[in-house]
Formats: sequence, structure tokens, C-alpha cells
Amino acid sequence: MSVQRADDNHYWLVASRLLAGRVVPFLGAGANLCGRPQGVRFQRGQYLPSGSELAEVLARRSRYPVADDLDLLRVSQYVGAVLGEGALYEYLHNTFDADYPPTALHRFLADMPRLLRERDAPPMLLLTTNYDDALERAFADAGEAFDLLWYEAKAGSACGHFIHRDDDGVHTILRPNEYTALAGAERTVILKLHGAVDRLSSKNDSYVITEDHYIDYLARSDIRQQIPVTLREAMAESHFLFLGYSLRDWNLRVILHRIWGSATLDLKSWAIQVEQGNGQLSEIEQKLWARRGDVDLLYVPLDQYVDRLAEYVAKEAEADLMP
Repeated sequence: MSVQRADDNHYWLVASRLLAGRVVPFLGAGANLCGRPQGVRFQRGQYLPSGSELAEVLARRSRYPVADDLDLLRVSQYVGAVLGEGALYEYLHNTFDADYPPTALHRFLADMPRLLRERDAPPMLLLTTNYDDALERAFADAGEAFDLLWYEAKAGSACGHFIHRDDDGVHTILRPNEYTALAGAERTVILKLHGAVDRLSSKNDSYVITEDHYIDYLARSDIRQQIPVTLREAMAESHFLFLGYSLRDWNLRVILHRIWGSATLDLKSWAIQVEQGNGQLSEIEQKLWARRGDVDLLYVPLDQYVDRLAEYVAKEAEADLMP
């Protein structure tokens, strides 16, 4: 299985399905690197960290003893074990509590709700494993309201459930199959599968980030069932557009396993890949993607992909409104 090149037909297909409200964008850590100049490192308040850069931050603050092994799961596990989870949460909050400018990808997604309303299309559902609020900031800048859901990882009565923030406040979703607050929703839903920073109050932060967190996440066989039924139905009827991921990413494999299990994706989906070597996937990656069903793998630098997709969305939107 080789990584394909995105052609005009691909962009047209994805743009048309986006405008029909039938694509769920799925953002990983690489999405936050969209548009970052080559060679530029993480800068607090300017460029969000990649996973490896976040591991470096935590390692430096905790004097992590293995300088050549900066795996984020292991480094964060070390911080929690040596200094306590409170210190880990403090370091993470300090890292993400800054006005990071949204990327071109975030702004492109924040422009979609207006186009969907013009077509009476279903509102967008966005999935992400990122903790930061750059996506939410893009929606706020665009004047677009949204519902925010995040996974609660901290010990307590809400642990293992999703939290919903809307105009009426914050609600723990204890009975997802009976949760009607999102039924008939007319605005975007942002679903944060690994927790989120709360810049208003660090007490509300939630992070699935350490080895123990992931073990607990894997041990829960009902993560999919904790997502409100209306969102599960929307996911079942949608294509997925994976942005900023590789299946070598541990957190994506966990998410796919917890949410889809052994099931495959029924509709065509797309994963935008960073080219490796000669454009060939490793045998392991081939098998991992093959398990997921009908997923096209395409190589395009993410900033270029967003630019081209935005062009096609604009063209299709204009054509749709012509008499």
C-alpha cells in the first residue's frame, strides 16, 4: 500500500462531502504544526508544541533522567510519579494557557459552519485528541457558537465520562443514550477525546497523557458508549478526514480501538500523511490502516492540503448557489 497523491478529483470529492455536512475532521497533534515555518521550534504563545516538544518541556522541568528517550507517555508518567499528578497538570496548564494563534486549518474549519447553514446541511462534528484551545479560539474569532465536549480523566465521580459545556453551563454526561441536549443541534460540536485545558480554571483541566492514563483508557470497554448517542449516529453516517496523524501515533491507535473496536469504517475516509522515505508505508502501518476499512492515504504537506481544499470548497460553494 503506497501513499497516494491528492488530485483534483480527491479535493472535489472531499469538498462536496464537507459542504453536505458528511465529513468529520479528526485532528491530531500534527494539525497544530500546520503553517509553522520549517526549522522553527515551539514558542509559548506563538507556536503550539508537537508531542516531542511537549515531552522536552516536561523533561526539562522535572530533570527527566533519560535524555535520549523523550517519549511523551513515559516522560509524563515520570513527572506524575516523581512530583505528583498535580505538578504534571500544572506544567501542562502553563504550557497551554497562552493565546496561541489558530492555524490556517483551524480558521478553515471555523469558516465551514456558515457555508453549511447556507445549504441547510447538518452542523459539523469535529474530533480531536489535542488539549489546547486553538480550534475553539478560531471559532470564537469567526463569531461561531459551538458546543464543547471533553473526556474527564481525573479521579472522581465524572471520571470516564464526557463533560459538555454549552450556553447553560457545564454538564456531566452520565447517561449518553438518554442525553438530549445535543439532539437537533444547529451548531458545531467539538469533541475532545483526550481531555482539554480550561484556561478559565485549571481545576477543570483534563489530560489523558501518561502511561497509566492510557492503560485506564484502554481498560474501559465503553468509551464509545460514553459519547452521546446523537454524535455516535452522526459519526456512523460520515466520512472521516484524519489530519495530523499517523497510525504509528499511539493515541490514534487507542482512539480507533476504543471507539471502533474491530469494526471498519463504512464510508470512504481519508488520512493525510507526512511522506516517509520513498512514500511507502511500513508493513505495520499497512496492516493497521487496512484494519480500518476503506481509508485512502494521501501525502500532502498539511498547509498545502488546507489551501487546496479551501479553494475547492469555495468553488463548490459558489457553484451551488448559482441559479
